[in-house]
Amino acid sequence: MPKARAGEYFIDNAPVILAGFLSLVIVDILQLLIPRIVKRAVDDLSLMSIEPYGLLRYVFLLLVMGTAIAAFRYIWRRCLIGASRNIEKELRTRLVSHIHRLDTACFDSTSTGDLMARATNDINNIRMATGLGLVALTDAIFLGTAAIGFMAYINVRLTLYSLLPMPLIVVFTKIFSRRMHRTYLSVQAAFSDMTETTREKFAGIRVIKAFGREEEETRQFEVISKNYIRKNLQLTRVTGTFFPMMLFFTNVSIAITLLWGGKQTITTVITPGDFVAFISYLGLLTWPMMAMGWVTNLVQRGKASFDRINQILEAEPVIKEAPDARPLSNPRGRITFREVVFSYPGSNGPVLRGIDLELPAGKTTCIVGPPGSGKSTLVNLMARLYDPDRGVVRIDGFDIRSLKIKDLRSAISLMPQEPFLFSGTIRENITFDRTTPDTDERLVKACRNAALCDTIQRFPKGFDTVVGEKGIVLSGGQKQRVALARALYHDSPVLVLDDPVSQVDSGTAARILKGLRSCAGQKTVVMVSHRLSAARLSDLVVVMENGCVTETGTHEQLASGNGYYSRAWELQKLDEVEP
Repeated sequence: MPKARAGEYFIDNAPVILAGFLSLVIVDILQLLIPRIVKRAVDDLSLMSIEPYGLLRYVFLLLVMGTAIAAFRYIWRRCLIGASRNIEKELRTRLVSHIHRLDTACFDSTSTGDLMARATNDINNIRMATGLGLVALTDAIFLGTAAIGFMAYINVRLTLYSLLPMPLIVVFTKIFSRRMHRTYLSVQAAFSDMTETTREKFAGIRVIKAFGREEEETRQFEVISKNYIRKNLQLTRVTGTFFPMMLFFTNVSIAITLLWGGKQTITTVITPGDFVAFISYLGLLTWPMMAMGWVTNLVQRGKASFDRINQILEAEPVIKEAPDARPLSNPRGRITFREVVFSYPGSNGPVLRGIDLELPAGKTTCIVGPPGSGKSTLVNLMARLYDPDRGVVRIDGFDIRSLKIKDLRSAISLMPQEPFLFSGTIRENITFDRTTPDTDERLVKACRNAALCDTIQRFPKGFDTVVGEKGIVLSGGQKQRVALARALYHDSPVLVLDDPVSQVDSGTAARILKGLRSCAGQKTVVMVSHRLSAARLSDLVVVMENGCVTETGTHEQLASGNGYYSRAWELQKLDEVEP
């Protein structure tokens, strides 16, 4: 996905933005006409040439113009601020959609807190820049230019004198804007660190309390928080210098006007009404001068945040669907690895080394081996969560890189080693959907095969029990079985289970394996397991050591050998329960 461009969002909201800008210009024009009315009233009063009823005409005009200003100001705020909210929504939706497209490898090196900071604080800064920032910019250009024009109409020389500080404002704005941009980037980075630290502390609060680490963790967070404060103070020193400087130059302009304009009024070069109007226009010009500083502040903050958003949007997934990707229709589930080599970024060496393996369709395969031998990596390659560095993975004879990714992943139900539950109900976690028409029979069947029915019946609300954040109300074994039921519920021809019985007792494990046996001949089942009772029920056992396949065969063949499997079986067989 190409990086975000501000113009795209303005084009999408063009009619609303145009109406908002038109209303803003009308408000500015009305504000510019008010000093002309005041000028006439002051001149008439100074000449004593107006009756009391004549003043009512000026009062009526001011009231009408004030009412019109209020009405059009409501319209431009509704349109322009509303458009900035729409831009915020569209940009946030685009960011989340793009994050969903990224590979799992991208999240190995990117923290959740950093993504949260970009999706909240950074997008809010962009909204401010595209909303109030553009309003202030329009006022600075249109209202400022028009006010100078009206001032020049009154007296050109007085206008030139009052605008003497202007070149200094331009120079200092350019200098400060660069410093602001750099400082905003560092502030946002510090905010990301603080967000990630906060998320991590809250997620691990039970571990922190169990080990009595509350004070130590609080001190660590205080360091992160102080760093964020220090970065913001650096920013405040920049903006805190910039805004008073803008106000100082504005007051210098007013002082010049009082000195020179008062002199011209006394010498009748200009009328008292002209002098009052000139002061009024200078007051209108004060806001554009201040707005220049505010615009610089908002734009630099928005630009820094836009750059951070684009860092995510410019990240391209390594795993891409080929332009000519073919659909996968009626998959049987025969999976083949040929000379597959894979290593994680930053790892010392390959995790998988020259894997040659064929998993037959409709059969149950169990992958065993010591921790760190590459078992989980192997099954992740099947679902194309990663691509091999070399070699090819095929399903039904097709290179999985030539298939539509959605079709491939629809053909595979994957249960990861670390079960993750969303903070909804058990039903929602298993069905992965909030609308589940005509699925109760499938739901019960999946739970029965996952040995979960008895557990659910013990909950007062059954399937509608809310499991809490990450399934906190469930035990480790219960969470694992809910994740297993989720994989069984989504009826796919290939079932990939990464250690599905690691967190349950041997009796429950036997019931789960018995339920999985019902899939025999109907699905291709691939299990990673440290429990060799799972291997006993498999048609094929694959042993992995140090990223290589060292043994293949049936349970009986490998148990009678003298390799890793035989040694592991001797150690485990006394604890195994016949399913």
